[in-house]
Amino acid sequence: MKKLTNNLMAGAVALAFATAAVPAMAADSSEPIVIPTHNWSSQVVMAYVIGGIFENMGNNVEYVPADSQAVYEAIRNGDVTISHEVWQSSFGKSFYNAMAAGGVIDAGTHAAATLEEMGVPQHVIDNNLCPGLPNWEALKDCKDVFVTADSGGKGRWLEGPQSWHGDLMPERVDALGLGDDYVVTFAGGADALWAEVAASKKNNTGLIVFNWTPNFTDADGFVFIEFPEYTEGCRKADGGDGSCGSPKGWLKKAANYKMPKTHPAAYTAYSKLSFTTTQIGQMAALVDVDGMTHQDAATKWLADNESVWKPFTN
Repeated sequence: MKKLTNNLMAGAVALAFATAAVPAMAADSSEPIVIPTHNWSSQVVMAYVIGGIFENMGNNVEYVPADSQAVYEAIRNGDVTISHEVWQSSFGKSFYNAMAAGGVIDAGTHAAATLEEMGVPQHVIDNNLCPGLPNWEALKDCKDVFVTADSGGKGRWLEGPQSWHGDLMPERVDALGLGDDYVVTFAGGADALWAEVAASKKNNTGLIVFNWTPNFTDADGFVFIEFPEYTEGCRKADGGDGSCGSPKGWLKKAANYKMPKTHPAAYTAYSKLSFTTTQIGQMAALVDVDGMTHQDAATKWLADNESVWKPFTN
C-alpha cells in the first residue's frame, strides 16, 4: 500500500511538472477591441460584421467614427485596434507610413482585389451618351453631356469626400488637358454619390462619378473610365504629372501591434479573415439597395453566412 501511495504521489508530481511545461493558451483581454467606422457602406457593415465575430468569441467591442486617413495614426497610438478595409490606392501610403513609424502591423489581405476610379453608370454606355467611352479621350467631345446646375457650364466629375483622395482628381483633369471643359466637385459622403447615380439612371442623364469595386454597384453595372495606365511615381504627389489612372490594388487589414498579445484569439481570427468581392458587395447592398441600417445588415449577413465566417474562428 505504501509503495502504491508513493507511486501515485510520484505520478502526480510528474503530471504537475508536465502540465507546467506546456504553456496555457492565453485568454483575450476584457479590454474592448476598438473598431473604426468611416463613411462608406461596406466599411461600416464590415465593422459590425467583424465586431459580431469578435463578440461571438466572447470579446468586448467598441465602435468609433474615424477619419479614413488619420485612422492609421490612431491605430499606431493604440486609440483604435484595427482597420479592416485598407484600400491600396487611397490609404496605402498612410498605412505604410504608420507601419514605418512603429505600432501598426499588417494583418493580412482580403481575397477581393480593388479598383477606385472615376466612371459612368451602365446606361451612359448602353445609350451611347458619350460615344467612345470608356476611353477617356471621348470626354473631349462630350462636355455638354455632363454639365450640371452647379458646374459653371463645365462638365462635372463628382468625386467622393475630399478627405478620401485630396486633389488627386483635380490634378488629373488638369494633367489630361481637360481643365477648360471639366470641373471636379466633392460629395459629402457615399450616400450623395449613390443618390446621383440613381437620379442619372432614372433621367437617362450623363454622370461622371467616383466609384469603387468591390461595391454594391458591381451587380447593377458600372463602367470605369480607362485613363492612361498607372505606373509607380506617375501621380503628382509622387513626382509625376498626375495624368495616370488608378492602380488595381489590394485590400488589406491593419492592427495595433499589441493585439496579438492582448487579444490572441481575436487576432488569429482576424488574420485569417478574408472576404471576396461578392461578399463585400453583398454587405454594402443590404444598406445601399435594401435600405437596412448598418447594424441590421451586419446581423443579417452574419446569420446568412455562418459557413463563411465560422471557420475563421477555429
